[in-house]
Amino acid sequence: MKEIVVVGGGFAGLWAAAGAARMAETLGKAVHITLVNRDAQHSIRVRNYEDDLAATLVPLREVLDPIGVTLQIGNVVDIDTHGKSVRIESDGKFITTRYDKLVLASGSKLERPPIVDVDVFSFDVDTYAQAHRLQEHIASLHARAPHPGQYTAVVVGSGATGVELACELPARLRAAAVASGIPDAAQQVRVILVDSNEKIAGHLGGAQAVIEQSCRELGIELFPHATVKSLGGYGLTLNSGQHIDTSTVVWCAGMRASELTTCFSGKRDVHGRLMVDAYMRVQGMDDVYAAGDVAHALIDGEHPSVMSCQHARPMGRYAGHNVVCELFGEDLLPLHIDWYTNIIDLGPAGAVYAQGWDREVVAIGEQAKQTKQVINRERIYPPRNGNRADIFDAASTELQRPPVLEPLSRA
Repeated sequence: MKEIVVVGGGFAGLWAAAGAARMAETLGKAVHITLVNRDAQHSIRVRNYEDDLAATLVPLREVLDPIGVTLQIGNVVDIDTHGKSVRIESDGKFITTRYDKLVLASGSKLERPPIVDVDVFSFDVDTYAQAHRLQEHIASLHARAPHPGQYTAVVVGSGATGVELACELPARLRAAAVASGIPDAAQQVRVILVDSNEKIAGHLGGAQAVIEQSCRELGIELFPHATVKSLGGYGLTLNSGQHIDTSTVVWCAGMRASELTTCFSGKRDVHGRLMVDAYMRVQGMDDVYAAGDVAHALIDGEHPSVMSCQHARPMGRYAGHNVVCELFGEDLLPLHIDWYTNIIDLGPAGAVYAQGWDREVVAIGEQAKQTKQVINRERIYPPRNGNRADIFDAASTELQRPPVLEPLSRA
């Protein structure tokens, strides 16, 4: 039986496995599909900035078992493209799994700069575990001995994740301060958003002005054109020499593709992503596909794919579809997405919804917020009812168009 191995259970990997299973059934072919992931959960990673993380994990087996995909829990430590095998560490043991076709969908990770102890004294929301660590840290602030900057948080990086987290933090810090029982503790709350660019959220196009205004209305202090020189347990120093007392530094700047991309001889971009064609085949490699944050695709023939679930999900579905087609001599299907949307949650200020590569704003406030919640809480989730047909429908190569603006609730 032909063996397909998918590395990674995120947005690209889950849908690559489902897309492959769907196409195999459509063709009436027997294949064995294995998805390898470090744990048993599909993480809705884009929601890690939220305070309540309870709904951000989906058990992979809920989706994989009904469609006959095998889940192998473990860390991939090596990929041998000549021997066509994947080496996996699982519970202290090593497993070698062969493949006829491989889909690399191992995602990306936060890349901090070479600052002494930056890993020790900063938090992030890159993974569920790290987001939970930040959550517990904020909840414990009130139990600490009073000190300067106790309820000050500095968010480094004003991309979408940094902005979304910064807009959530004032309320979270106020709740922690109130829990201390000290009457004026809530007045000590400060949230500072730092970015090396000349403008906060400067690369977010037309949405930039809305984001900046919303941050200011929420009392968030903006520090553009600033970088971190050093940090410790109770503060950080900027390159300007300015010192900020803080107990909470959250790093949200810099993403890099999974280090597993180095197992391949194919060309990589500045983010470490493998160059793929319109079918998601890794350029210069036989029998290897890549999707999601490890892959650089010209999504519309001109613009590179974005490291986000917006592109990871269709890239995964097409990779899974095409890997089966290639196995059995069927025509491959090129991925072409001629639109781009960007919706950024602004906490109590609502959201900003922009369209196109210039990010032209089409909605702000509560209307954009409702659309954002439809995406984050419904649209990007896999079916969880265990129904095989529903899962295969969701794995279709039919592309979802940009979300329709939700009408404002009259409630």
